Amino acid sequence: MEVVTKKRMHIFSGSSYPELAREVADHLGMRVGEVKLAQFANGELYARFAESVRGGDVFVIQSHLSIPGGMSINDFVIEQLIMLDALKRASAKRTVAVVPYYGYSRSDKKARSREAIAARMIADMYESTGVDRIMSVDLHTGQIQGFFDDPFDHLTALPLLVQWIADNTQATDRVIVSPDAGRVRLTEKFAGHLGAPIAILHKRRDPDQQNVSETLDVIGEVDGKTCILIDDMIDTAGTICGAAELLKERGATRVIACATHPVFSDPAAERLKNSVIEKVVVTNTLPIPEERRIDKLVVLSIAPILASALRAVFEDQSVSEIFRGENV
Repeated sequence: MEVVTKKRMHIFSGSSYPELAREVADHLGMRVGEVKLAQFANGELYARFAESVRGGDVFVIQSHLSIPGGMSINDFVIEQLIMLDALKRASAKRTVAVVPYYGYSRSDKKARSREAIAARMIADMYESTGVDRIMSVDLHTGQIQGFFDDPFDHLTALPLLVQWIADNTQATDRVIVSPDAGRVRLTEKFAGHLGAPIAILHKRRDPDQQNVSETLDVIGEVDGKTCILIDDMIDTAGTICGAAELLKERGATRVIACATHPVFSDPAAERLKNSVIEKVVVTNTLPIPEERRIDKLVVLSIAPILASALRAVFEDQSVSEIFRGENV
């Protein structure tokens, strides 16, 4: 007697950003599965799945963020790890950690002696749960993929941002600007898709202070141009606002900021609101509280890209085909 089994797909959400998980599920014509998530009085976290996952392909969506007055980025990392461990013990066939924004990604190397490489440590923690696959969007540095022994799907919001730029700026006026030397490769990719020249900002960072940098000079022609600043994230917005000021001083007619991850730590919203930046274009890999949704903000949905990637993994199809082989 031949036994025929049918593959089953499940989507679950941690508590950091359930709205994004529901949007992804809607694109797939599915529902988000039920899981009980709780916190003990001493801060310990608890997870129990309310439905059978035996033999299924299970995707756990959780962005790493901190909620003012609520759970921290560390809580959400641990919560996802606990969920993945519970799935393995519940006999899920394959577990996939979907991390739209990967926490600690800036700690990807030792810049000075006696520092940790926290991004690698986080990777080791995920590997310890027995996770089968990891999926994230626009890592701060691509080398983080190498911290994992399991398959890593590195998705990109580049198609979304490129399309918005193409639709909202004049081709003859565009200059794609890198806010520092570390984003030059990404800037070149945007410029290649848009057929635009690039400019590079020279930035000096204070090694003794976090989130403190000074933009010193512009390499490239920006006078009379629409300057489009490209970065992977906007945290406190100090770098991007300082860069915009310098571009304006050098004759730029418009400055637009584009980034995948709207971290928006204080005082980012206030800085962006009062800056010379005309539009701030981001995706919804992270939730943006209402009090930080300034008028110049444009939010593009990453859900269709995530949904396509989840479907490709479940059906054992190529994920890179979604981006026509593009890899950041």
